[in-house]
Amino acid sequence: MHADAPLRYKDDGWSLRWHTIECLINEEDPNQNFQPSPGLITAYHPPGGPGVRVDTHVYAGYTVPPYYDSLLAKVIVHGNDREEALTRMGQALDSFILEGVTTTIPFLARVIRHPDFAAGNVDTRFLERESQLLRPDE
Repeated sequence: MHADAPLRYKDDGWSLRWHTIECLINEEDPNQNFQPSPGLITAYHPPGGPGVRVDTHVYAGYTVPPYYDSLLAKVIVHGNDREEALTRMGQALDSFILEGVTTTIPFLARVIRHPDFAAGNVDTRFLERESQLLRPDE
């Protein structure tokens, strides 16, 4: 199989339903070329609600060491369609409280709200073309 080839699957009566989006929350600073930002987590309250799941090992009072992978949490949402999943992810990221270290949460919130991302029009050069996503809203 090569790039741009159609997906092959056997249509045996199954129907596709739901749409899932996953965001990796890292202790990195997107404004500093994703430089790690270890330190003490001073406040932590994960998002929740219908269709929202968070996998993590962190808690308020946890010290993020500088020696390992920068992954702090995975936020997974599902919805009946892409629009609902994007809405749920936006709400999840907006309500995620993780203070004391710089994270990718605000950056990811900007990415999922970008019109091209919402429409599924992305490729491996998306962030290069949309470099304003790396800067906070002014």
